Amino acid sequence: MNRSSFASRIPAFLFAAGAVCAPLFAAPQGDAPAAQEPASMLSDIVGNAGIIGGIIGILSIIALALVIEHAMSIKRDKLAPPHLIDEIEALFEEQKFQEAVEVCEAEPCFLTNTVGAGLAKLGHSYDTIQAAYEEMHDEEEIKLHQKIGWLSLIAAVSPMLGLLGTVNGMITTFGEIAAKPSVKPNDLAGGIKGALVTTLLGLVVAIPVTAAYVFFKNRVVLASLEIGAIVEELFDRFRTK
Repeated sequence: MNRSSFASRIPAFLFAAGAVCAPLFAAPQGDAPAAQEPASMLSDIVGNAGIIGGIIGILSIIALALVIEHAMSIKRDKLAPPHLIDEIEALFEEQKFQEAVEVCEAEPCFLTNTVGAGLAKLGHSYDTIQAAYEEMHDEEEIKLHQKIGWLSLIAAVSPMLGLLGTVNGMITTFGEIAAKPSVKPNDLAGGIKGALVTTLLGLVVAIPVTAAYVFFKNRVVLASLEIGAIVEELFDRFRTK
């Protein structure tokens, strides 16, 4: 799946995720009858998550989708396919630079876009060629960092939403205290529990998403260094010319 097609499906995906998650995290209406058996921990968390917990749940689904997409697209075999490396190297050895341009145009990726930028400056000085492919290399790397940046955003926003739920729960609790001359622990338990649940959900989402972001960031840096070395070696033959 390419970047544009994935991005075009995000609005529909968000709508579907919201439709699925909203009923699960909706605030309970009225007093529910007492359960005959103790509820499981998961259902208890879902029941007390509220709207903010639902938003965190939707973010977790989006993060999972991003992780799956990045795992398939951000890897060396996709950014610099081995068969393209061999084919371009062979064409450079045979000085068939026009054929190399056609290969780069036919199969765009990190490697071919970078090589194609350098080939477009053939006939100029080596410094001009080098500046062209280095500029394209930096641009491709920036695009990848922007792509994985959504994971960083979700990792940062999730605990903040959890904190927002905590504040909301505490406001509800102190509202009960202010409204009644005397309160029982049961009157305060709902607000406090909701506050703790949203905090828990925020951290549960933020911790693995942060780890995933760092993993993909390191993968981008490593792939960028390897591709940069390959391209530099390809164009090094023009240095003496």
